[in-house]
Amino acid sequence: MTDKSLWLTTVGAIALGMGAPAMAQDNAAPQAAAEEPGADIIVTATRRASPLSDVPIAVSAVGAAAMQNSGASDIRTLNQLAPSLLVSSTGSEANASARIRGIGTVGDNPGLESSVAVFIDGVYRSRTGAGLNELGEIERVEVLRGPQGTLFGRNASAGLINIISKAPEREFHAKGEITYGNYDYWRLSGRVTGPVGDNIALALDGVWSKRDGFYDLVDGAGNTIGDTNDRDRYFLRGQALIEPNDALSIRLIGDYTNRDESCCGAAYIEARERRPVGNGPSYTDAPFNRIAAILAGQGSVIPADPYDRDLAITPGRDYVSKLRDWGVSGEINYDFGNAKLTSITAYRDYKSRDYGDYDYNRADLLYRDPNTYRQFKTFTQELRLQGSAFSDALDWLVGGYYANERLTLQDNIRFGADYGRFAACRLMAGASANSNFTAQQLAACGSGLATSALITGTQANLNAGLIAALTGRGVPLPIATAQAGAISTGLGNGLRALAAIPSGTGDVASIYRQKSENWALFTHNIVHLTNRLDVTLGLRYTRERKRFSADLNNNNATCAALQSSSLPGLAVNPALGSAATLAGGILTLGCLGNGSTTLNALDLNDRISDGEFSGTAVVSWKPIDDLLLYGSYSKGYKAGGFNLDRFQLGSTGLNAVPAVYAPRTNADVTSLRFAAEKVDAFEVGLKYSQPKWSANIAAFRQEFKNFQLNTFNGTSFVVQNINGCDSALTAARTCDSGDVAPGLISQGVELEASVSPVRNLRVSGGFTWSRAKFANRLVGSSDGRVPLDPALFLLPGSINSNAPQSVTTASIAWTPAIGSSGLSALFYVDGRMNSGFNTGSDLFPEKYQDGFSVFNARVGIRGKDQRWAIEFWGQNIFNTDYTQVAFSSPLQSSSPATSTTGQFAQGAPMANQLISAYLAEPRTYGITLRGSF
Repeated sequence: MTDKSLWLTTVGAIALGMGAPAMAQDNAAPQAAAEEPGADIIVTATRRASPLSDVPIAVSAVGAAAMQNSGASDIRTLNQLAPSLLVSSTGSEANASARIRGIGTVGDNPGLESSVAVFIDGVYRSRTGAGLNELGEIERVEVLRGPQGTLFGRNASAGLINIISKAPEREFHAKGEITYGNYDYWRLSGRVTGPVGDNIALALDGVWSKRDGFYDLVDGAGNTIGDTNDRDRYFLRGQALIEPNDALSIRLIGDYTNRDESCCGAAYIEARERRPVGNGPSYTDAPFNRIAAILAGQGSVIPADPYDRDLAITPGRDYVSKLRDWGVSGEINYDFGNAKLTSITAYRDYKSRDYGDYDYNRADLLYRDPNTYRQFKTFTQELRLQGSAFSDALDWLVGGYYANERLTLQDNIRFGADYGRFAACRLMAGASANSNFTAQQLAACGSGLATSALITGTQANLNAGLIAALTGRGVPLPIATAQAGAISTGLGNGLRALAAIPSGTGDVASIYRQKSENWALFTHNIVHLTNRLDVTLGLRYTRERKRFSADLNNNNATCAALQSSSLPGLAVNPALGSAATLAGGILTLGCLGNGSTTLNALDLNDRISDGEFSGTAVVSWKPIDDLLLYGSYSKGYKAGGFNLDRFQLGSTGLNAVPAVYAPRTNADVTSLRFAAEKVDAFEVGLKYSQPKWSANIAAFRQEFKNFQLNTFNGTSFVVQNINGCDSALTAARTCDSGDVAPGLISQGVELEASVSPVRNLRVSGGFTWSRAKFANRLVGSSDGRVPLDPALFLLPGSINSNAPQSVTTASIAWTPAIGSSGLSALFYVDGRMNSGFNTGSDLFPEKYQDGFSVFNARVGIRGKDQRWAIEFWGQNIFNTDYTQVAFSSPLQSSSPATSTTGQFAQGAPMANQLISAYLAEPRTYGITLRGSF
């Protein structure tokens, strides 16, 4: 869909009806509040139960009815109902990314906390991926937009997703549903709740789901041999609500999630080798891609259409995704009469194991072994005391928060049987406009048939070229011959060593540990200056300490030998030209990610500590009962940490010589640090609510300093703190610390509205226009001394990734009565229309996703009092093809300088980086039977 047609669709959807997503409900009136026209939405976004129309912040509330109608089982479906939110998943569902107003944290690096925090029943979840589990019976979900730096336990610089499950009920009630759909999808869920004595109510929720994969796995001949991206999971949650008297309430929750799935495959979306016409951006296609030709010799198959969803991966390296997530929490509320005390205590243990093929093709280049895992053990304690004073002129709240988190990551990345030959052939093919070899020669090189002969020929060509170059500079022929022979022999032996790297070389048991401890004190106070004018003041102080350690165990003896050879000296000798480039390439690929036996002697330890004030100030005014006007300022904060990736060890952004050219030392540990992310946010808005319709409008500006950007550059994850500069950059691409300014600014307008023109009909929708744009001049540190990483050269002046500038959502729910027997029908449709956006954090143009629309629908018949229901449903009913996240396929380009057509303006002779993508789910449909008593 073009941006023009998207705007036309948007105008039509706005004319149909914009609005807040479907009703959330007050605990006291679960479903009635959602269905009854004019019922106001009760939210707890300010840690006080208040009607949505009275809360002076930007918040979307999605109730159980809307979640059910849209087919939601996790937070991804909120994309259809909250236009400022975008949730996507990448290499595994443990690594989900959520963005609000175009801001979020991306990538598979567990060392980064999310800019969008997730809370479930008041308990902070360590990473956004927890929201991709089954949620069970949900009361409502609140999406708070903008920094949340005062009330909620963990600071969040971009926003917050607050999930509230349904509490136990005092009357016995049971319900269940069974769903069957295409891809052999089965889902069973149920809930039982009721009283046990006069003061105790219990509830038990359970969900089980299983589905075939969305991708077929094929062999070299194209025959289907399996599938991936399937589903096999279950979820249990037990609750007890104890209310011994009117003043005391205790809610105990225990939950357990288990997943044993195959995830996540990725398809090639770009496999051409392109040559610039002039300085670009126009280009022509080369006859073949030299990287693809090498891979073809190793058995790889690149389908012509990624949306055929046929994947060819290394035999025996199936994607595996196993997860165990459990926790317990207790919430105690005690009413003293003039004040209320709330305590939330929780412990959570989250462990995921995601391993298998890591190059996303049939060649055996890279893989993660089955001992790979990540685990979070988190204890949290929150205390709040709130009440009123001065004849209710002051609504005050004070509190404290403590969290202790232990993160363990074992990340065992190993070379496959084809890696060495692939690396040597890639280097010999060259990175100039034309390949040094034909496609047939490269295929024979990759397969091993011609590897040795081509290395010998390359060595001879290097020798001849060096003799000619040296004699041309006046070096006597005998001396030139001796020097050229030594250099070319060193390079030839380096290529032979690289090609012979044994299968299984890499991490044997490399473990990273991060211990985080933080505490905070906060206060949030509403001063009622008049019965229509309020001032809200919030302040929080957070103290954060993190300790890092790593025990690396790597068996790559080839790297140690290469680093002790003549190659490092050759690589830094610019007079050697292409010979120096080749030497650097051998070291880079032979010591990929610093992988070497020399790592085993290191004892990496580091610690950071930080203290930060955050807070908010809001002025709100109700000129009439139905209208709220407000203006606010918020200061947000997200903690710094460590890049848990040996690939970046020793890379500071200031290296005169690449770190991989020499063994690493313990002093390099500080290069893994990244600083805290900070934001100043400004917002004005209005909320208007009538019995049959409501509308909310907000305009915002958010200025981010030290924005934590996590980028996969085709080799490793690069983490940098992005900042802007007010002055021109120096020749070294730095600036003075006094000129450092926000590096990313998100600003825009949000509009939500809903209308119930007649009984049983509700039209809802929303529209967001936002521009999350990087500054025109960028650096990689808060003092301006570190230049922007070369992989991020397209960022200055560009829109952030996964940040569509315009999004429209709309939904229609009609539940007309059928006769007078109590039967009713359901007709429901929702849609989300996005403008185009780039899905890669490096903003390569190959990763751009054109505008698209996704629609869901549900029709059904319901019995009296909704005791039973039969519903037919479809998601992505028009089978829209689109990319969630595109990325540079690991190692699959000739060099970092020839990766994208975006480099043509810099003089790149060609671009041949293969691009892979995690595709969105295709059309699904099925039937659901539901009953209750």
